[in-house]
Amino acid sequence: MNSKYGKMKRIGNLYGKIVSLENLRHADEQARKGKMRSYGVKRHDNNRDANIYKLQNLLEEGAYKTSKYHIFSMVTDAGKKRTIYRLPYYPDRIVHHAIMNVMEPIWTNIFTRDTYSCIKGKGIHGVFKKLKSDLKDIENTQYCLKLDIKKFYPSIDHDILKQLVRRKIKDVKLLKLLDEIIASAPGVPIGNYLSQFFANIYLTYFDHYLKEDLGAKYYYRYADDIVILHKDKAYLHDFFKKIEHYLNTHLKLEVKDNYQVFPVEARGIDFVGYVFRHTHIMLRKRIKQSFARKVSKLNKKDISSSEFKAQTCSYEGWAKHCNSKHLLKTLYR
Repeated sequence: MNSKYGKMKRIGNLYGKIVSLENLRHADEQARKGKMRSYGVKRHDNNRDANIYKLQNLLEEGAYKTSKYHIFSMVTDAGKKRTIYRLPYYPDRIVHHAIMNVMEPIWTNIFTRDTYSCIKGKGIHGVFKKLKSDLKDIENTQYCLKLDIKKFYPSIDHDILKQLVRRKIKDVKLLKLLDEIIASAPGVPIGNYLSQFFANIYLTYFDHYLKEDLGAKYYYRYADDIVILHKDKAYLHDFFKKIEHYLNTHLKLEVKDNYQVFPVEARGIDFVGYVFRHTHIMLRKRIKQSFARKVSKLNKKDISSSEFKAQTCSYEGWAKHCNSKHLLKTLYR
């Protein structure tokens, strides 16, 4: 690859900013948001100042080591079983926030605009708006290539990830810290605050390759879920072969066997919780069913309208962005 993205300027002198008392205290404030009642925060607060000083000393001396993970399984809204790795609040979650306070704008700057997961100002609603807008170009969005990566997070290769991190960072102390965190669990563990950014870094040069070398115009990636639109079905089949080759050769990743190339109007694009067509957008079937079960369950309880609304507001948040007036009318009848 000879594209300009292969020659990005590397940055040093970052470690001192990360381990400063000011940044560690700020990281402590950020990490505790929404977790004030958790055991980890309460335990940390018993010796809060002393803990922060101790953490700074560990980091300055290069003696910090990732704590032992608490590992458990959960089933997502999409029905997928995930293995979750959880670290203690102190010192690990504070360290991860301290790193991100400094590194987030640097790493975000190397991502293409087509990357949406876990990026401030983007996320699900960012990709929703962009895909909805692009589908107005009906002629050039007739067909969709949709794919995701087989066991993406567990399959991330540590040596490759470390090399990709070094394409932007040259601070030796920071690289040592990041290497230790990367090596602390198989693949990239779901549950770590840093993991979503490590995942984006792992695929960001792949994004650049598709956009700048292959010229993909209508391209969207949310974590490892990928959608590409084009007017030509054969073009997308050929494009898929190039994607598969790059992922296998450069990143040691495999595409799931359920990849599809299909007409947008015939099936709709099932992506980030919605089903997109040129003329309208609906909620994903699984989310509609979950919404209906929630309403049915609440209707059997003696609760106030305000409590009812509080317990269904997340579903309404999903529904209000798409064509769901009939759904809401039916459920709330």
